[in-house]
Amino acid sequence: MKYIITVIRILFLALFIFLILKGKMMLWLALFGVSLIVALVFGRVYCGYICPMNTVMIPVEGLSKKLRLQKDQSPKWLRSGIFPWFALAGSIIFMVLTQKLLDLRIPILMIWLAVSVLVTLRYKPSVFHNLICPFGALLKVFGRSPIFSEKVNKQGCIGCKLCTKVCPSNAIEVKKEDKKSEIKTSLCLQCTNCQQVCPKNTIHYSKQR
Repeated sequence: MKYIITVIRILFLALFIFLILKGKMMLWLALFGVSLIVALVFGRVYCGYICPMNTVMIPVEGLSKKLRLQKDQSPKWLRSGIFPWFALAGSIIFMVLTQKLLDLRIPILMIWLAVSVLVTLRYKPSVFHNLICPFGALLKVFGRSPIFSEKVNKQGCIGCKLCTKVCPSNAIEVKKEDKKSEIKTSLCLQCTNCQQVCPKNTIHYSKQR
């Protein structure tokens, strides 16, 4: 499964680069628009499989760990969660003004791709996913209560926290009350990292109650 997911990500990254080079950024934004509707049913699959930023961030995080650059704490000024919405509004205004006033089509997605790399060199991926990414802010809303999502069978969960360690968006928490893992669907990227490491095979992509 891991290799299949990697191939899917690489193919979408190649498509993204192709469309950007061809000046067809609006086609990718249209794909993102469709993914918002898809998130209502299947969760944030765009983030886990399609998003070029997430695909690039995966090897960047590995590099950051090897170089010991990664910090555990997120910047205090980001913790309110408001920044992604300002970033979204700013991105839209920037695109409109540069096109109307300067007649330029600056690939804003490439700018955010560079930001994701720089942030992930210093902080854990969850900082960008949850506290910075303007696209993630929208998907968080649309993917709050999907029909299908990664789900923990609490009867088999042993609270080992392996799933929490591999989750790129801090979507999983082991509850103090029962020592069982619980996935917050609005943050879940549906990447299956947790499913792949669960020693008891208690995490599955299934219909939510």
